[in-house]
Amino acid sequence: MKAFAIYRLPRQNHYTLVEQTAGVPLELFSLAELNGKRGFVLAPFAVSEEEPIMLIRGDRVETRLIDSLESAVLSEASVLKETDISRDDYHIDFANYHAHLLSGEFRKIVLARSVNVTSDPVRSGLDLFRDACQRYPRMFICLVSTPKSGTWLTATPEILLSNTGGLWQTIALAGTMRLEGDDLNSEGEHVLWSTKNIQEQRYVATYLTECLEQFTGDFNECGPYTARAGHLVHLRSDFTFTLPDEQHLGDVLMTLHPTPAVCGLPKPQTFDFIQKNEHSPRRYYSGFMGPILLPSSTLHLPPSTHLYVSLRCMQLLPDGYRLYAGGGLLPDSVEEQEWQETEAKMETMRNLLNSKTANRK
Repeated sequence: MKAFAIYRLPRQNHYTLVEQTAGVPLELFSLAELNGKRGFVLAPFAVSEEEPIMLIRGDRVETRLIDSLESAVLSEASVLKETDISRDDYHIDFANYHAHLLSGEFRKIVLARSVNVTSDPVRSGLDLFRDACQRYPRMFICLVSTPKSGTWLTATPEILLSNTGGLWQTIALAGTMRLEGDDLNSEGEHVLWSTKNIQEQRYVATYLTECLEQFTGDFNECGPYTARAGHLVHLRSDFTFTLPDEQHLGDVLMTLHPTPAVCGLPKPQTFDFIQKNEHSPRRYYSGFMGPILLPSSTLHLPPSTHLYVSLRCMQLLPDGYRLYAGGGLLPDSVEEQEWQETEAKMETMRNLLNSKTANRK
């Protein structure tokens, strides 16, 4: 099994293939080890022996049009069966997490869950990737596979660290609402945000400001504003900045990841609590992935970095898929509303699995 990644940046009509043609990807156990490294990164929520940071060496880097991907046309939709909704486990986790919020120990904490979906037949990763590119033009779409990690597909709206034209970018993305009715024909500009969602997003923006101040004094924040991602909208603030030393991106990532958007505040306490108490191990969900200082297949383009948080993702299994989703909890969170938010987020991947063909809009 070769290690590879294919990814498409938001609103682009082409994808990039990164393949390691010999040997196995480098396994790293600290984000600081990414300093000076180049390639494609697949990082977990929490680094461990079982889930290390994977760095795919770009022996082969090619950019192609998405329409060049072959697509299998299926005579009928796959037969799908969800085997572990885990509503009782979620109830236990929510009560445990919420108690720590009400006591004032945590200001925010993210509760995640996963579900197994068996499928007959199982669609190929390339078919799912192509379908995701067509369905979700605003998102970063990526299919990545290594012998150690297995195969993962994500359709995520959240930039962790990206470089375009010499300027670096990260975003504060939090708060979630589902678009319905006529709003599905808009960008969600008429959505009215609750105090809970506004506060949740502000936590993330403040955290990013404090992180960036450690590396640069030259940054700017724009937002928050409503940003659409599939059938959902989020509150988003954009941060642009300069970095005096691009060979120490691992240090920047070690400070940023995990952000309060996938972890909580205070970060060290909520990070430890999640690992010890969450029923469903996150593995590479709510980690990040993407190229880091990767040389372009087009000679006149400089090396690029586009790292995205691994949200709206699933792992491809021999007999189906494992879907992941999570949501930020605050003291005034209501369990049923939070459960429904995770259901809405899982629809991003479920929509792909319910497709009759791999070649539909």
